[in-house]
Amino acid sequence: MITSMGLIMTNYSDGSFGSLTEDRPVATLPFGGRYRLIDFPLSNMVNSRINTVGIITPYMYRSLMDHVGAGKEWMLNRKVGGMFFLPGSIYGVKNQSHSKFLLRDIILNRSYLERADHDVVVVCGSNKIFNIDYRKVCGHHEASGADITLVYKPGYTTCEGPERYLEISSTERVTGFLSEADDKANCFMDAFVINRSLLLKFMNWYGALDYMDLTEIFEDNLDKVRINAYSFDGYLGSVNGLASYMSSNLELLDPEVRNELFLGYHRIKTKVSDAAPAKYITGAKVENSLISTGCTVGGTVENSILFRGAKVAPGATVKNCIVMQKCTIEQGAVLENVILDKYATIKAGVRLSGTKELPISVGKRQSI
Repeated sequence: MITSMGLIMTNYSDGSFGSLTEDRPVATLPFGGRYRLIDFPLSNMVNSRINTVGIITPYMYRSLMDHVGAGKEWMLNRKVGGMFFLPGSIYGVKNQSHSKFLLRDIILNRSYLERADHDVVVVCGSNKIFNIDYRKVCGHHEASGADITLVYKPGYTTCEGPERYLEISSTERVTGFLSEADDKANCFMDAFVINRSLLLKFMNWYGALDYMDLTEIFEDNLDKVRINAYSFDGYLGSVNGLASYMSSNLELLDPEVRNELFLGYHRIKTKVSDAAPAKYITGAKVENSLISTGCTVGGTVENSILFRGAKVAPGATVKNCIVMQKCTIEQGAVLENVILDKYATIKAGVRLSGTKELPISVGKRQSI
C-alpha cells in the first residue's frame, strides 16, 4: 500500500458569508450544533490512517488554532508525524472564488513536502461536508497508475456559487473541467490524491505563476499527466454561501444524512466541550430540531438547530433557523430563516423573517 500524507487548505474566503466570516475562516464555521467545518476533512484523514497532516492557515487563524489546538481529539499530538500548522500566503491580485488550492500557498510550504518520504499527498479544501475513507481513493489511485486522482460526486447540482465539474471518459480519465454543470454534473469535491514527486515538479514548473490554482495547472496538463477520477456515492454538502450553509445544516435533520455522517464506522471528531443536558421549560414545543447540551428552551422551536448554551425564552418562536452558541432569544421574538452567530441577542418582540434563498444573518455579539 502506498504511503500518504495530508494537506488541508483553509486559506480562502470569497465574502459570500457576510458577517459570519469577518473574523474567522470558512473552515471554522460552526456546524450541526457542535462541530466546525474543519472537523470533516481532518477526521476523514485521521480515520484513513493519515497521521501526518498539514493545515495551510489564513491570516485570521485564531479560531482555527483555538478549535484544533494540538490535535489531541484527532490523535495527532504524536511524536512521529502529527499535525502541522502551515502559513498561508497573502492574497494577490488574482483570487477567484473557486481558487482553493493556490500554488503560492503550497510553494510557501515546500519544506513540508520535501522533508517527507510519503508516496502521495491527499489534498482537500474545508468547505465540503462528507465522510470518506481515503484509503479506498489511494488504493484506486495506485491500481490505476494515475498521477492524480480527483474525487467527484456524480449528479450533484444542488450548489450555491461557483463549483468545478469534471468531464470524464469511459476509462475514468479526466478530459476537462467545467464551470457549469452539464447533464452528468460530476461535481469536483475539492479533494484529490497527487503523487508527491509530481507536486514538487509543478512547484518548479509554475513557480513564476504562483497565483494559479492547482486545478488550473491540472487543466493545463490533461494531455501530459494521467488524471483519473474517483466516484463518491455518499452524502455531499457544499457550503459556498449563507443559503448553502443554512441548507447543509438543516439537512442534518434528515436521519439518513445524520446517520451516514456521524454514526458510521468512521466518526467525525471535534473539540470536546462538556455541558449539562438541555433544559425544557413547561410549555416548550420542539419539533424536528437538534438541541445541543446546555440549551434552555421555553418557546417553540421547529426545523432548527440550536448550538450549546442557546436560550429560547417562553413565547419566542424559532423556525428554520441556525442558532449558534450562547445566543439569547427573548420572550415574544419570532425568527424564521435566520442565522444567529455566537452570543447574539434578539430582544423581546422582535420579528426577523428571511427566506431559504436569502436567509438573514445576525453577527457575533450583536443585539437586535
